[in-house]
Amino acid sequence: MNRWDVIVVGAGPAGLLAACRAAERGRKTLLLEKNRVAGVKISISGGGHCNVTHAADARGVAEAFGRSGRFLRSALAALDPARLVGLLEAEGVACRTEPDGKILPASDRADDVLAAFLRRLGRSGATLKANTSVADVLREASGFRLAAPHAVYHASEVVLTTGGQSYPGCGTTGDGYAWAAALGHAIVAPRPALVPITTDDAWVKELQGITLPDVRLSVVERADRQPDDIQDTRHAKPTAQRRGSLLFAHFGLSGPVAMDLSRHVSAAPRGRRPTVVCDFLPGVSREKFDAMLAEAAAGEGRRQASRLLGEWLPARLAEALCREAQVPPDRRAAELARHERLRLVAAVKEMAVAATGTLGFEKAEVTAGGVALDEIDSRSMQSKLIPGLFIAGELLDVDGPIGGYNLQAAFSTGHLAGERL
Repeated sequence: MNRWDVIVVGAGPAGLLAACRAAERGRKTLLLEKNRVAGVKISISGGGHCNVTHAADARGVAEAFGRSGRFLRSALAALDPARLVGLLEAEGVACRTEPDGKILPASDRADDVLAAFLRRLGRSGATLKANTSVADVLREASGFRLAAPHAVYHASEVVLTTGGQSYPGCGTTGDGYAWAAALGHAIVAPRPALVPITTDDAWVKELQGITLPDVRLSVVERADRQPDDIQDTRHAKPTAQRRGSLLFAHFGLSGPVAMDLSRHVSAAPRGRRPTVVCDFLPGVSREKFDAMLAEAAAGEGRRQASRLLGEWLPARLAEALCREAQVPPDRRAAELARHERLRLVAAVKEMAVAATGTLGFEKAEVTAGGVALDEIDSRSMQSKLIPGLFIAGELLDVDGPIGGYNLQAAFSTGHLAGERL
């Protein structure tokens, strides 16, 4: 019979580490991958550069994940960022740290990272079988039965590391959710995360190509913005808030800050249009900016309103905000009424964008949602419901911010599963 001690399904970051570690510990290990080659998502991550992890300790990485960070503590204790970098360097892949903490291969080649793990896999004694799609994962008396188109495999223990639904072209089409559910696990509804945000607001789309290095975005609990309520968002309660670089695109908002906030947009109930509030000058308080604008208007009364805002913002954005604040862009500063100046302040500090959603799984870097964490033993990644079943990587209901955190979580949970098999 085609029998193994361990079968790992999915040769992504979690699967590669799980298979390596299990085989290194003497387990007869088979790694199944439905793609023609292993590690496709590693190869394309970070635009082909692969932001493998972040320059933080285990505690810092866990904290970045918020409430789900507690679940990751044991996995990060087993393989923290420093140890992950050490594994790569031992395979000849030097790494570099960027000013924002991102750690990438010094070569800027994601394929170098993949090649390193494949070399280690080859030495471990594990068997990699690519181009093999698993149809079912079933329990049997002696463990598990895995059905593939041209073979049936049996294993004492199984590790599911098939990933979520982001970048489905990489083969991450959500197969693991169905298998986990069939085996009795609850699935938190998957949704796109680390993905651009869409809107129908015309003024946003007209600013395509503009990048701002420092913007604060918030998702607030309110309905769509009405024409005359531009100042009302300051009274709305933020459900989430992020700060970073923003890119205006033809579909809406992109860049790191929008992508970091996207998981909260995609979590909005069906039929609701979450509001994203933009603070284009997060380093200056509302009151301070009001005083700065009043001083500038008093000192340069002949300047147009849009040119006043242009002291702090790109010209096209300044003009758009004037129009949205219902202040003619060519209005002279000396002619600005107090209520008009306050509307300009509100436009800069609390401009609302009616989000229609995101660009979906096709453009999402990770998946939010997945196998419920309270059904997985965080000390081993073993199912609390099905002995011998381990689940790791993006298939779990764990997703973190941009910056290498999600790859670190996948590597760490896969490593821990392999260690505990």
